[in-house]
Amino acid sequence: MLSPEIEIEDFDSDELEEETSRTYRIDWEKGIITNELISGQEAILQYIYISLRTPRFAHSIYSDETGSELDELLSDKEVSPDFIEMEIPRIIEEALIFDERIDSVSDFELKRIDDELHVKFTVTSIEGELNIEEVL
Repeated sequence: MLSPEIEIEDFDSDELEEETSRTYRIDWEKGIITNELISGQEAILQYIYISLRTPRFAHSIYSDETGSELDELLSDKEVSPDFIEMEIPRIIEEALIFDERIDSVSDFELKRIDDELHVKFTVTSIEGELNIEEVL
């Protein structure tokens, strides 16, 4: 029972233990979640690919902070290729920066090859830098 006479000790956020980034590995080729646990850069990399490949708000299993609007942008027939290339860095950064393990997203390179858009960028995280390459 709580009573106004009992003093509850407050604590600083610095005193909180940092959450681990351990998660189960996704086998992208088979489309399954394995029973193998991963952490560190590998877990951050998996989060990045989940965020890039998942439309935001499409799956109730994910929070509103997971996913991106890349599919929506790429499927819009009313926008120019130049507009798409201009918006991709912003959309990718907004999709990833929600994760507290990610400090920044930078150094974007976009290259059109036939109908594909190849995107390279760098993610600076608490586990170091990750160089990402994705085909949209």
